[in-house]
Formats: sequence, C-alpha cells, structure tokens
Amino acid sequence: MAHQFYFNPYILDNLPAPSSGFDVVQDMSEPRLRMYITSRGVKTFFVRKRVHGKDKRILIGNYPDMDIEDARSAVPTLLQDAMKKPPVRRKKITFKKFLDLYLTNRVRRGEDSHTKLVRAINRHLSDLFEKNICEISATDIQNVISQIGGPAIAARMQELLQSIFNYAIETGYVKKNPTANIQKVPQNRRVRPLNRAGLHRLIAAIDQYPDQTLRAAFFMLIYGFVPRSKVFSMAWEDLDFNHDMWLGRPLSDRAIVLLQDLPQDGHWVFPGRGGMHLMDPRTAWRRVAVAAGIPGLTMDDVYKFLMRQLVWASDREDFRANINSLLDDIFSQNI
Repeated sequence: MAHQFYFNPYILDNLPAPSSGFDVVQDMSEPRLRMYITSRGVKTFFVRKRVHGKDKRILIGNYPDMDIEDARSAVPTLLQDAMKKPPVRRKKITFKKFLDLYLTNRVRRGEDSHTKLVRAINRHLSDLFEKNICEISATDIQNVISQIGGPAIAARMQELLQSIFNYAIETGYVKKNPTANIQKVPQNRRVRPLNRAGLHRLIAAIDQYPDQTLRAAFFMLIYGFVPRSKVFSMAWEDLDFNHDMWLGRPLSDRAIVLLQDLPQDGHWVFPGRGGMHLMDPRTAWRRVAVAAGIPGLTMDDVYKFLMRQLVWASDREDFRANINSLLDDIFSQNI
C-alpha cells in the first residue's frame, strides 16, 4: 500500500530515494494522484485506473517540472479520457443504409410512432439517401431543411439529423457533425391558453352541454389524466371498479362516480357512430370552448395543463391520492 500524506513541495523535495526499484506515495488531497520515486531519485506523478478489465497506469509528468496543483487538476480529465473508446474508422456507407442502423439501434418508439417517423424521413430526407454519409456537408443539410414546408417539421428534421450524425461519429462513420454550425430553424411556438380561471369556466361550460355522452367524455378529459384518444376509446371490459383501476391506471374518485352513472349497455364507454367509439368531436368541443371564453382551446391543452399541475408518485395509491387532491383543489375553487 502506498504511503499517504498531503503532497507539498517541502515533503516531495526531501523524499528519500529507495536503494533499488521504486517507491509509491499517495496524495491525501487528491487520493487518485500518486507518485513514483525511483532509485535514481526521479519523481513522477501518475494515476491508475481499471479500464475495460485491465489495470492502466497513466503518467502525468515529472516533479518538480510539473507543479503539484497542476498534477491534481489533471487527474479528472485523464481518468475521463482513459474510459473513452478509441475511435473506429469504418468503410463508406450511404445515408440510407446508416439510417437503417440508426432506426434499429437508437430509436425506441411504438409501432404507430415509428411508422410516422419513417414516413416523415422518406418524405423530407430522401435527397440524402444515396450520398455517402461521410460526404454530406452542411450545405447539403441546409438545402434539405430549406425545402421542408412548415417550421415545426423543419425543426424536428434538423434535430433528427443532428442526432443521426452524432451517432455516426460514435460509430466511426464520420469525424464531425455537419449540422453543428447550422442555425436552428426559428419556431413560433403555440402558447397554451388554459389557466385555473379558464379551467373553471370550462367546467361550467361542459356542465351545461346537452348531450350526456359528450358531456361525460369532456369531463373525463379532466378526471382521467390521459390524452383524449385514450379517453374516447375506453371500453367497459378494461375498467375494474373493485380496485378503482383502468388498464393499470388509477382512477380518480370523480372519474369513478361519473363512469358508474353511465349506461353500461355496449362495448364502448363513449360510443360513437357505426358501432365505434367516440372519435374526434371537434365541433362540440369548439362550442364548449367558445362558451368558456377560450375559443382557441384544444382538448390536448386540458391534458397538458393538468399534467403540469399534478405531482408524480411511483406508488399507485400515492399517485391516486395526488390526482384526487388536485381535482378537489380545482373544484373547491370553482364553487
């Protein structure tokens, strides 16, 4: 075991050299910093690190040519660099073939989301498909981005290309990212118009809507804490009133009361036309939003607003308690 003490010039200047071989001493201020003292009196700072299963010793510099503080400050960077994998240089590959690797190894999406992504790629990035990925320039990227209609889609494609080329650097197919110095596409992001006062007006407007099915569906947008597509496609067989659950999700007390008051005479909780569930009642929602004084409000705005207010909990009962607490607070202020 190395002898430990605080490295300082007085002690290091007066360290005795061993009669043969070398001695090792260790700094107490930066325990990862050590020093060899050879029988010839040469004193060398070094660090040791187990990298990929092998013990590696990295020389920093000789004392007194290197200052003690410089040696200490060099330790974190040297250890971090030691853990990096050596760069791999591979053969040329087309953007299309590399894209297939990227989608397989890096993209984790559901089937529908993955299909939409591939469709967008085929539509907007096809001009790059036959080019070798290592030969694609910033100008090529800018030309592709400039041809995309709509700033939101253009921005998403630019972010995707940045991620693709970062992965290409990691895997050794390119040396630098051509998107690095391209200015980001400016976006006019939509400001969601809902606040607590607006939510109270929305609740009152929903309560006055004449159609029972739509009224209940719109209230479930508030009680359910899930996106509208999941609310409208609720099936009775997926509900467990004994445990206050729906497809593994806890149901709020208000949701349970609302659902138990609905007629359970079909497959869907909120039936629509042609034996299907409710799809997208935009006209009815627009009327409710106008009555609430928020004409630009979307159904997704309600979900986003409530999820920002909700305190997350990993425990199911705690999460359900948080849902109930938030709804009680909202409706108590609405009285």
